[in-house]
Amino acid sequence: QVQLVESGGGLVQAGGSLRLSCAASGLTVSNYAMAWFRQAPGKEHEFVAAISYSGGFIYYADSVKGRFTIFRDNAKNTVDLHMNTLKPEDTATYHCAADLWGTGSRRYIEYDYWGQGTQVIVSS
Repeated sequence: QVQLVESGGGLVQAGGSLRLSCAASGLTVSNYAMAWFRQAPGKEHEFVAAISYSGGFIYYADSVKGRFTIFRDNAKNTVDLHMNTLKPEDTATYHCAADLWGTGSRRYIEYDYWGQGTQVIVSS
């Protein structure tokens, strides 16, 4: 049974940092493109960052480029999202997702497995 479990969310002031982690079981992250999406209340899922299964391609949304870093640890079977210089508009529930042999798509529907999410609230 595949499980993706996110952790690390919380309440932080604008300008602060958080590190989100996604622990995978039932799948090997090195065989999957791994991505982070976020969803704010009343809004659609928004692409944040992705790493291809090969690790050779990494993509970021323009809104987070230069502030967020996606990192996959194949030994630990995890994928992290390091978030710096957080802004109130980063407030959302963050989900990790997995796409078998994926190239790091920005499209929500491409992903096969999803975690339940972890909430991030950035106060101004």
